[in-house]
Amino acid sequence: MRIIVYFLAGIFLLVNAGDSFAKMNDDLNKNQGKEVIKEFKVYGNCAMCEDRIEKAALSVHGVEKAEWNKKTKIMKVTFDEDIVNLDQIHKAIARVGHDTDLVKATQKVYNKLHGCCKYR
Repeated sequence: MRIIVYFLAGIFLLVNAGDSFAKMNDDLNKNQGKEVIKEFKVYGNCAMCEDRIEKAALSVHGVEKAEWNKKTKIMKVTFDEDIVNLDQIHKAIARVGHDTDLVKATQKVYNKLHGCCKYR
């Protein structure tokens, strides 16, 4: 009787281990998109700009990481290009009032920026 219990427990452990490895493999395959890092110019002046610019980029589905340097005005963004393209990120940043190398913010949105954030 004891042997049957140990045998069944062993089979149970093997089945569960196999399921765990299959799930880990599926998770790894899902995370193997085309993650790229790009840099481009974004205009702004201060810490409020930095927060607004980074939040705008991160709001785009597929963007993993966004860092804007207020001194150099360079945005470094990490994203999955299977999900999002660089143009969509530029447009999201322009929608909150900041010009990029590719897309200019509308004057209406730019005018709503705080005084210290105005760069034009």
